[in-house]
Amino acid sequence: MSVRERLWNGTEERRSRDELQAGENFPVATRLLPARYRAHLLNVYGYARLVDDIGDEAPPAERPALLDLVERDLDRIYAGARPELPVMRDLARTVTAGSIPADPFRRLLEANRRDQEVTRYETFGDLLGYCTLSADPVGRIVLHVFGAATPGRIALSDRVCSALQIIEHCQDAGEDLRNGRVYLPAEDLRRFGCAEDDLAAAVTPTRLRGVLALQAGRAARLLDEGEALTGRLRGFARIAVAGYIAGGRAALAALEREAYDVLGGPPRPRKARLLAEWSRTLGRS
Repeated sequence: MSVRERLWNGTEERRSRDELQAGENFPVATRLLPARYRAHLLNVYGYARLVDDIGDEAPPAERPALLDLVERDLDRIYAGARPELPVMRDLARTVTAGSIPADPFRRLLEANRRDQEVTRYETFGDLLGYCTLSADPVGRIVLHVFGAATPGRIALSDRVCSALQIIEHCQDAGEDLRNGRVYLPAEDLRRFGCAEDDLAAAVTPTRLRGVLALQAGRAARLLDEGEALTGRLRGFARIAVAGYIAGGRAALAALEREAYDVLGGPPRPRKARLLAEWSRTLGRS
């Protein structure tokens, strides 16, 4: 089913979200949440996934118009009108329940618009700027779902979400190149003597592993800085956020375990390690 068809077919999108809930990609901690929170988080995921799929999978010439279509439905939600798209009708319930502002949702749209124009990032600072659009808004939305959004918590959440985005860019470096994008900072590639062709190799060259290890170290430091967020949360919000942090740490462990060979098959975290990190994160907080 094409992205355009999925825009109008809520059944397919809901099926995808149900599969996510049962699969490895949906954090174990989140699957332990009460149904009301889980449903809202899945509605947020449905929106974020649809926007990402438009930016990555729709015919390039159609992407701007499809993103505009989603934004018009977002406008309808905040105008109190009924959205046209099934995914957006699901999202409307979550927006209303959590009194979630529009800005984080608009930032996710802007991230995908930027992806159509910007395909390389010169510095790590530039990449962090992109994360303010592509990753940090998700954490802000999650905090609103739990009624826990305060300026201090948002600042810590931004660090966690940027870290998770950087980890994903490390895991998916080869796939990103096939999609015409390189998220590893160009100055770091040059520093380690890498060419973009290295990202198309069957096995990750040693020099490229150095670049990936550098990004992973930066992500680990961001997680360390953001981990204090769990100590500022209570109840189910604390459980969920600890699960996201644990997922990041388990992913970093997987990268290290495979010596940063992401091109031979992206290293994915083991469930046992994820659970152990989740327990440690809750204990430390």
